[in-house]
Amino acid sequence: MLGGKTLTALIWGVALWVACALSVSAEPLPRETLEPYIVPPMSLGEQLNDQGVWQLLNSGGAEAGYVFETEPMAPLPGFSGAPINMLVVLDLDGRFLDVKLISHNEPIFVSGLGEAPFHKFFEQYRGHSISDSLVVGTPYGGGGDGSALVYLDGVTKATASVRIAHESLLAAALKVAREKMNGISTGPPAYPNLDYSEKLDWATLVEQGIATHKVVTNAELNAEFAGTLWEDDDPEAQDYPDENYLDLWVIDLGPPSIAQAVLSKDSYEELREFMSISTTDEPVLLIETARHGLITEDFVRNTAPDLISADQGGFPIAFRDADIYVELNSDLPEDIQDGAALILRTDRRLGFDPTAEWTLQVKALRAHGVFQPEIGSITLDTAHKTPERFFSRPEVIAPSPPWVDALRNRASDLIILGVFLIALIALLGLRLNRLAGHALFTPIRLGILAFVTVFIGWWGQGQLSIATPMAVLRTLKDGGSFAFLLYDPFSLAIWGVTLLGFILWGRGLFCGWLCPFGALQEFAHHLGRLLRLPQVEPTGLWDHRLKWLKYVVLAGLVAIIFTAPARLDKAIEVEPFKTAITTFFIREWYYVAYAVGLLVLSMVLFKGFCRYLCPLGAVMAIGGLLRGRDWIARRVECGSPCQLCRVKCSYGAIKKTGEIEYSECFQCLDCVTIYDDEKLCVPLILAAKGRKNRVAAE
Repeated sequence: MLGGKTLTALIWGVALWVACALSVSAEPLPRETLEPYIVPPMSLGEQLNDQGVWQLLNSGGAEAGYVFETEPMAPLPGFSGAPINMLVVLDLDGRFLDVKLISHNEPIFVSGLGEAPFHKFFEQYRGHSISDSLVVGTPYGGGGDGSALVYLDGVTKATASVRIAHESLLAAALKVAREKMNGISTGPPAYPNLDYSEKLDWATLVEQGIATHKVVTNAELNAEFAGTLWEDDDPEAQDYPDENYLDLWVIDLGPPSIAQAVLSKDSYEELREFMSISTTDEPVLLIETARHGLITEDFVRNTAPDLISADQGGFPIAFRDADIYVELNSDLPEDIQDGAALILRTDRRLGFDPTAEWTLQVKALRAHGVFQPEIGSITLDTAHKTPERFFSRPEVIAPSPPWVDALRNRASDLIILGVFLIALIALLGLRLNRLAGHALFTPIRLGILAFVTVFIGWWGQGQLSIATPMAVLRTLKDGGSFAFLLYDPFSLAIWGVTLLGFILWGRGLFCGWLCPFGALQEFAHHLGRLLRLPQVEPTGLWDHRLKWLKYVVLAGLVAIIFTAPARLDKAIEVEPFKTAITTFFIREWYYVAYAVGLLVLSMVLFKGFCRYLCPLGAVMAIGGLLRGRDWIARRVECGSPCQLCRVKCSYGAIKKTGEIEYSECFQCLDCVTIYDDEKLCVPLILAAKGRKNRVAAE
């Protein structure tokens, strides 16, 4: 048989394992999943943090609020054990514009009531504020003007599920409000110093204000209801005006010294076990010795009591029942030991600071009428804070710049990339002709391109895109910061080598050796040759005309920056890179069809996209004007009479005169191979025949 403490520890251990398993999966949803939930004319703006908080933009493109999921920030397990994920839309004043259910696994809605009541429940939040006292549950009767509670209709047979969803929603909304609204930002929360010890008794707790006392007499309660519909609806208060209606003690149990002074040994041990699991929760003890009683008959354990709320700094505190059996220390006064005791908890990560003053709010309710009575309420407040000496705060360490974290996170990839790039530059710079003349040149080249596709493209996400030059141009136009370039050091390294390549070879280094989608097109070409598909090659005139298309596309994108910048993201989809490389063809069908269609085209028209349509290729061609030398050797016979290199050049980068058109050269090295091959190069063959004839004549 398991002992009580062992069983409790086992239960908490299982709960922790489940919580950890759930938190691992709480990754924020991507933009394309969230956008359909936003109702026009509103739209989704930029992502603001890694927990899935986004800007909400109005029809004019100005910030109008925030959009976020609840699961990444407040993954409270539902009745099924899995969190209920909701999408929340708040305006800048903290008012709910919309709440929608995204995902859940609540059995009562999955296989019982159906999801319609659950969706309808969330519609009630619209128009309410996070500062409203929102309560789940319909009162018996209608609330009158004196009621400060805002009731949300629950769902019959699903009370636990909707209440947990409600608490998760408010916890996430509170966190966003603290971090994003009115300049309020949460610092590191104070936490109980478990090493601090101090001998305390009840008299000391009261004397030092560690135990806060709030007393409201029946007469004072009557005065609050005076002049309202409910002034005569509490006979007991009328008959015994001098007796207490509320006699409340508030004590923070986080510090061990305070908890030991208040709780019995068994309750203290249970609390310690709870806090060893829920390390971010702050427990608060409420003791009520008068007739208020703290909770209603409808109270559900492990949820927020209907009659109790709290706030700090103008924001509500998400308190909920800790579900801990409370037995008080026998040294406490008898009247306190006989009172009703309840331990609530709140997550310090949501901004609660136990050392700063916060306000507990207790609702006093009265009912007028017998059949469907009207409910009125007043709020009884008491302020509380716990001395700083019982708590510690984590040292605030200045975060590293984002680009430093990016470097650290990709250190291994950057090392591999660096070795590859250095080797490639050395190979092309020092042994280029020997490489081109190697008997296994084609397999070597395809091997390099395979590495580029898999490691640089699919693994490293280093596919350069026209988006970067467009972002630079947009930053120049708007006068922003170029720091965004540092956030992707992997791609930045490729850009650096590409710029160096402009000087050494022109555009050819990137377009011929470092572009993952270009590599895919080359593989498609070889597959087409293996399948013996007929090859299409435009005439010289049409080839020349089509090559201007990429400059037209580039000019169009530049024009969009200055005329309709909001449409640039869609226009950039002229590149298939995001589909083929970034998302590995997992996108909407029309994007996939476009990318696959270009690869199929490459099977019959050699690298057609690169040659004729690629706006990045146009940028590379312009950058290639920095080239400092003509690195492809030419002979006087090249072009007149020999046209072999021009005929063999798949890119059409050699003019009839034999001159290399470096703006169209992809550094495939086919002409270099011919130039050094005594069996292919016509001038070398003729020269060899001339030598042989001279020897024979002698």
